[in-house]
Amino acid sequence: MFPLKLRHFVLALACQTVTFAGHGAEFKDPLERPSPAVGSLDNPVRMSAVSRADGRLVVVGPRGLVLLSDDGGKRWQQSQIPLRSDLVAVRFRSDKLGWAVGHDGVILHTADGGKTWAKQLDGFQAAERVQQHYDLAGAGGAALSEELRAELERMVADGADKPFLDVLFVSDTEGFAVGAFNLAMRTIDGGKTWTPIVDKTANPMGYHLYSLTTAGDDLYLAGERGLLRRWNKAAETFEVVETPYEGSYFGVLGKGANTLFAFGLQGTVFRSLDRGQTWKQLQGTGKASITGGTVLPDGRVALVNLGGKVLVTADDGETFKQLSGTRAMPYFGVAPTNGNEILVVGRNGEDNILIP
Repeated sequence: MFPLKLRHFVLALACQTVTFAGHGAEFKDPLERPSPAVGSLDNPVRMSAVSRADGRLVVVGPRGLVLLSDDGGKRWQQSQIPLRSDLVAVRFRSDKLGWAVGHDGVILHTADGGKTWAKQLDGFQAAERVQQHYDLAGAGGAALSEELRAELERMVADGADKPFLDVLFVSDTEGFAVGAFNLAMRTIDGGKTWTPIVDKTANPMGYHLYSLTTAGDDLYLAGERGLLRRWNKAAETFEVVETPYEGSYFGVLGKGANTLFAFGLQGTVFRSLDRGQTWKQLQGTGKASITGGTVLPDGRVALVNLGGKVLVTADDGETFKQLSGTRAMPYFGVAPTNGNEILVVGRNGEDNILIP
């Protein structure tokens, strides 16, 4: 399931619950089953996200799908994963260190460029850590506001039903994972332990948290209803960054030290050149929701949308050029490959597109 479908997430989960209730003996938890082999990779396979690990491309998708390519996406090999939860985001810190996240509260880690993966966290473990970290049954829970305590108690009671939607490491040891209904975790030891930061997102309404990015030394977080936050290192909390938009930001992309692109519903793109102090809405982006973006090696920015278009700008959004690939489909993610080429991934697999 693609992360932008979150408004249908609860309904889909409910439908699954009904189905499994009728066939209880047949159901096996996705967290307890390894990812299935996809068979021939010549056939289109749904892909949710792509990341570059130096010269390697790593793609993730449904049922624990992880694919690797060392030739720019021409040939792929599958890595087996110890679970078959849907994976929706993947990020690499270097050619070796990478993390992937997805449904069932899953966080996976690789230390060998994506060949092998180990689970660092799942939703049941996340719920236990929320319970323990905030001492919900003790004095810590009693000291919380009524609203936050109720949110945390629901999070614990729901168990593994919430997906992580993005993950980003700002160093080899410090990383963040965020997701649906204000799910948020932080690690300072490379993911050996993950600590809840649900109370540090400045998100009292519990909006979905969709995307993380860095710009210079700053870490940013974007989500529903115009939510944009900047991490305050000294205070170890996210602080509100005001924006002129009240719709959902499905992504935020940093360029250089000061430039931000926040994008989402119906082709909406806002740009800031001053770390989020002021914003300009960009034109020429179409009406299809924008789902991902990347900064190309030459400094141009490429955004992709659900209409199967790539929006390329060489002047930080003053003008856009629209490109299409050879495979018509909604695009979910994008990464640079070699030279002026990008790889887009989506509902019908992947496509290589040359950026003139």
